[in-house]
Amino acid sequence: MGADFSGLGNPLFLLKGGIFIVLLLTASLIDVRKRIIPDAICLAIALAGFICFTPVKLLGCLSALPLLIAALVWGGMGGGDIKLMAAAGFVLGFRGGMAAMVMGLAAMLLFYAGCFMVQRLRKRDCPRAFPLAPFLSAGCIAAYFIFQGGIIL
Repeated sequence: MGADFSGLGNPLFLLKGGIFIVLLLTASLIDVRKRIIPDAICLAIALAGFICFTPVKLLGCLSALPLLIAALVWGGMGGGDIKLMAAAGFVLGFRGGMAAMVMGLAAMLLFYAGCFMVQRLRKRDCPRAFPLAPFLSAGCIAAYFIFQGGIIL
């Protein structure tokens, strides 16, 4: 039986989480300012996934598949968001990656609904596009502590 690397008491878990969070926040800031997510950040996130690596985490890359399909069918999403989610999925595993994506997209939906209502009250149009990385990052950070931190087994 292999060693259990998850849990808030493990220094490697904290190191991996710290790197993961800093990179996600960096991707979010760049996406907000420039509307691009650099490949180097996605690569660095994927490399962080090798800390406490288990082969099953490779399936986490598939958590970006719904975003890829949505981009191909409806458009309106950049490749950086898909690469970010694939890299984060590698860190989180499949279940964690899917949960992160759902939480991030739900956060974006709530933000958009709030913006829409406020702008309607002001009799203005709401922007149709928002950077997705901040919302995906919030979902990824939550999923990291929920799934990797032992809150949910």
